[in-house]
Amino acid sequence: MLLTNSFIYSSLRIRCDGETRWLRRKDLIDTLYAELPPGAVKFGFQLESIKFDPYSSKPVLRFIDGSSIVAKVVIGCDGGKSIIAQFLGLKPTKIFPLCAVRGLTYYPNGHSYDYEFAKVMKDNISVGRVTIDDNLVYWFCFLPYIPKDEKVWEDPEVTRQLTLELLSNHPQEIHQEIHELIENADMKSLSITHMRYRAPWDLLTGSFCKGTVMVSGDAMHVMGPFLAQGGAAGIEDAVVLARIMAQLDLNSVESGSKVMAHKVEESFNQFVKQRRMRVVRLSLQTYIIGMLSGTPSFIKKVIYIMLLVVLFPNPYNHVNYDCGDL
Repeated sequence: MLLTNSFIYSSLRIRCDGETRWLRRKDLIDTLYAELPPGAVKFGFQLESIKFDPYSSKPVLRFIDGSSIVAKVVIGCDGGKSIIAQFLGLKPTKIFPLCAVRGLTYYPNGHSYDYEFAKVMKDNISVGRVTIDDNLVYWFCFLPYIPKDEKVWEDPEVTRQLTLELLSNHPQEIHQEIHELIENADMKSLSITHMRYRAPWDLLTGSFCKGTVMVSGDAMHVMGPFLAQGGAAGIEDAVVLARIMAQLDLNSVESGSKVMAHKVEESFNQFVKQRRMRVVRLSLQTYIIGMLSGTPSFIKKVIYIMLLVVLFPNPYNHVNYDCGDL
């Protein structure tokens, strides 16, 4: 699927060449899960703490139901509030001055939208849509407003009505289009969340591994959705780590041995070395765009725009990155 990127600022439309692919996270997870052997994945285990066993130096995972596992290797992909990241001493994630409302709208008889990424900004409120296929459209709304009423976070219908109300001042043609998307949205897909990020300077100096314990994905580099690269960066992590482990030929080493533990540590260190600057750049660009979108200050907006122009003269260069073959 070939999409064009289209950003709309009032009456200004900017297009860029390139390929963008959008998919539902559930479809990706289901596809990966289907390739794993039976019993490889267990659901419903929420991690409470992790520590090293003082005698074997192996990581011990304790879960909230009271059970525990002595593991040979731990790769924490447990999100922005990662217990593994806390164990490794990473600084807590921070919150953007924005919240995001997101949803999916399904058209059983098809829709008339082009295959493009369209976005409009007005009064510090960004709203946009992305065509996924002939029947499914993803839409989002970034608000410099954090609802204090807990009902907004829990009730999809309240979330929908709040969003429609906040978008009432947008241009009529934009309002009509997004109003239709929000009104027809799948209620199960509606969500409103605070957007979190791991500060780029923390990524530059943070420790992402210790012994046979490591973080990856959002646990390592949670970022705002402004570049739509969070999931892609997680897949890159998996490819790079798998390639490094294959090159070190871990299958030829006795499982649980000191030699294996040493090789795992070596692979983790190589992974961090290869991935650090990639995720720092992604996170920095995302951070600046997020702060630009969330600040009401004209002076700060000018500063953030200047930083983007200087540091990222090609704003779409991140999509040309190649993490290499598996």
